[in-house]
Amino acid sequence: TLNTDWKLLLQIGLWSLPLLVLIMAQNDLGTVLVYLAIIIGMTLMSGVSWKILLPVFGVIGLIGGVLIYLVIYNRDILLKVGFMPYQFSRIDSWLNPFEDSRGDAFQLAQSMKAIGSGRLFGKGLGMSEVYVPVRESDMIFSTIGENFGFIGGCILIFVYFLLIYQMVRICFDTKNEFYAYMSTGVIMMILFHVLENVGMTIGLLPITGIPLPFISQGGSALLGNMMAIGLVMSMRYHYKSYMFSEEE
Repeated sequence: TLNTDWKLLLQIGLWSLPLLVLIMAQNDLGTVLVYLAIIIGMTLMSGVSWKILLPVFGVIGLIGGVLIYLVIYNRDILLKVGFMPYQFSRIDSWLNPFEDSRGDAFQLAQSMKAIGSGRLFGKGLGMSEVYVPVRESDMIFSTIGENFGFIGGCILIFVYFLLIYQMVRICFDTKNEFYAYMSTGVIMMILFHVLENVGMTIGLLPITGIPLPFISQGGSALLGNMMAIGLVMSMRYHYKSYMFSEEE
């Protein structure tokens, strides 16, 4: 019923809000976006009626439109409510990366040059001739594009697609509500990381501190991703064990 759906949305909001507030207090917008992607994915999986979701997403879209307007025409208001000047610099460098290619947009401009220089098949493993700051971490896709070209980048994205596809299958195969929520959270986390990281290195999305799963340098991110995939694999394993025990 609609009342039950509203209660579920309220519970999701109450559980999520304190966490998001604490992360925002650390000025970590990238991590907030990751959590929002997870929350949205799990909300859609919950089966909440579209009679509720459409107005909610409409309000979110309206707020987003207002924020875009303020970013372009009146940034003083956003500065007063907690936005930082470096966030506006990232937006400016994203919209016009080659206007200030030696300043705030240097990293994005160099990333696009590196990927473009790789052309179709790339220059070869280890042939990174274009300097890209932090190429081993957040901008690792620029190295992949330069070394292995368009073909190498497409193969990597296809591998991520296979990983996500297998996790989606687990959601439907296990037919367990709790497992479905857990798998959806992991799927949205991996999916958002891939889309944001690849998108920001090629200029489609603003630059944020989002690593590329299993490839970017960083022990904590790698450990977190491995734990998440381990959870999904455990769901599949326990479901099979339960299924076989039922047959016996």
